[in-house]
Amino acid sequence: MTSSTNGFSRSGLQRLHRAMAGHVDAGRVPGLVTLVDRHGETHLDAIGTTELGGTVPVRADTIFRISSMTKPITAVAVMILVEECRLRLDAPVEEWLPELADRRVLRSPDAPLDDTVPAERPITVRDALDFRLGLGMILTAEAFGSPFFAAAQELGVSGFGPPRPDLPHTPDEWLARVATLPLLDQPGRRWSYNIGSYVQSVLVERATGASFPEFLRERIFEPLGMRDTGFAVPAADLDRFTAAYGVGADGALELYDPREGSAWSREPAFPDGAGALVSTAHDYLAFARMLRDGGTCGGERILSRRAVALMTSNRLTAQQCQESFGGVDGWGFGVGVGLRGDDLWRTPGRYGWDGGMGTSWYTDPAEGLVGVLLTQRLEYPSANPVWLDFWTSVYAALEGATVEG
Repeated sequence: MTSSTNGFSRSGLQRLHRAMAGHVDAGRVPGLVTLVDRHGETHLDAIGTTELGGTVPVRADTIFRISSMTKPITAVAVMILVEECRLRLDAPVEEWLPELADRRVLRSPDAPLDDTVPAERPITVRDALDFRLGLGMILTAEAFGSPFFAAAQELGVSGFGPPRPDLPHTPDEWLARVATLPLLDQPGRRWSYNIGSYVQSVLVERATGASFPEFLRERIFEPLGMRDTGFAVPAADLDRFTAAYGVGADGALELYDPREGSAWSREPAFPDGAGALVSTAHDYLAFARMLRDGGTCGGERILSRRAVALMTSNRLTAQQCQESFGGVDGWGFGVGVGLRGDDLWRTPGRYGWDGGMGTSWYTDPAEGLVGVLLTQRLEYPSANPVWLDFWTSVYAALEGATVEG
């Protein structure tokens, strides 16, 4: 037996398996799938079961809620329309979303809702893509106690809490409700999370006249062979689905969404572009390879090389970077972008994103690496021991040369 493979050391892959199996054995997650791809070599590992105490094993084709790993797919959909000249990056979104015209802006994010000033300029498509549209979640304890957040909760609109696809609002109703809120800050001034992807999905529908799921299916999923990616799990495939769990105060798993009767077992009223998709490891690898290979996969061109480069490079100022989160330093269009190299797995140019329900994907162009982790544990990524040990083990397993460039 040789000591290494083309892209990964055998001992490193074995250590990755032991680390992940240890988390399953300890009950930190019922099951998981890991996938690493480098230098033409792909390794997939499926461990554990689809639900706590269950007997159905996790397999290569097990379906997971990918939550915020939806965001990069949504950004690609918008960029397709930009390249087709149906959307323009610096055009005001009110051309397609008149509900967002003539905005009022809070004097400060924690101000009363009636303490506002006029917006200095309209929200643009670019603002929605890079999350500087003035609407979103500011992820601090103070922000979650603000009048703005309380009003968003009272409106019952999705996007201001954990992902749930079973809220009753259609895209048009959601936008009408959100439009009753002032902006948190002037367009372009502050990075705030999540809502930009909701706006992008409505924008795609208005610009094309097609439903968002239909557009994704025809322009991204079918060309890339992503057969198990969508906004609901068909009844015939529920045996391949997982239950999802939160983490209680004592560290024990608590059921968040069951496998049978899941909120993801039926089509949502609002198939949002922020966190509503389900997928498999192989499906998401096809999407990640497309970006890594400059917009093509298997002979199918989805985006131009320039569009991918724009999407996967940092768009934020240094101050705005400090407001981002998730273990990355910057933000592109729908993806976090690494700017520093001060950790084993934190490298400049690395891009991707995590899902709050325990999923993660990053591509490291310098290493030619794609890594995907699919679990069912709701937890902030850098606090999730499964997430931390996955990425540490992946980078420790790298073998051979980096990509020239």
